[in-house]
Amino acid sequence: MNEPEIDAEIVHHYEHDYDEAARITSGLNELELLRTREVIERVLPGDALRILDAGGAAGVHARWLAQAGHQVEIIDLMPRHVEAAAALAEQGLAVTARLGDARSLPHADQEFDAVLLLGPLYHLVERDDRVQAWREALRVVKPGGFVFAAGVNRFASLFSGLAHGVFLDPRFRAIVERDLNDGQHRNPDREPNWFTTAYFHHPDELGAEATEAGASVMETIGVEGLACWLPQLESQWNDPDGREAILDSARVIESEPTLRGLSAHLITVARRPELTG
Repeated sequence: MNEPEIDAEIVHHYEHDYDEAARITSGLNELELLRTREVIERVLPGDALRILDAGGAAGVHARWLAQAGHQVEIIDLMPRHVEAAAALAEQGLAVTARLGDARSLPHADQEFDAVLLLGPLYHLVERDDRVQAWREALRVVKPGGFVFAAGVNRFASLFSGLAHGVFLDPRFRAIVERDLNDGQHRNPDREPNWFTTAYFHHPDELGAEATEAGASVMETIGVEGLACWLPQLESQWNDPDGREAILDSARVIESEPTLRGLSAHLITVARRPELTG
């Protein structure tokens, strides 16, 4: 099999422009981390599991999974991420990390109890590549095992531009127009905080791709709800009562089909079908 190609803009973004390790670990951005953790923990069985974190970046999710007693292997395309993730083992956590691509996993069939695809589908701009990543996740997970996959919501740039005051910039509006038209997000001027080459999923699309790959889809939820677009909530995030209220605002609408498009991110929870015969 030929080595999968990596878009140069994506490589430059993560290797030079952006600190992915710090993206969801502080302030209101932590809402994504805590909600993602909630979704995963309520589905996984209580036993210690072997988990593949495909596209796991610097290991933000691998850290809490390992602290909960799981054994985690991270595969990521970026050397910078793999180096940072590998350092978790030096802290006594059961985490390993190596270079790899979600479309062509270097693992045997049925090797893991669960697989995370919490980053790769953002940057696979062709549907065939996204479905292939799903197929690979289903190949390496055990029958009945879970796959958790995240996508950026189709409407994220629109809401972000309004929330952060850049929607009046005609260059940004052009980006939003394309996002809404076909989900293909591009940042030709490499403007900071305008993200990089990516694909943004319609809320109904993420689960459909999983089904096409052969997964049994359990649910697709909105992760953050409206709260992630309200910067005025930042001051309340560090207050325990305020944080719980913000989290609850996302929980109560996570499965409402008419409101999933409010969230910056979507998560599809699926299983590999059990073997029959």
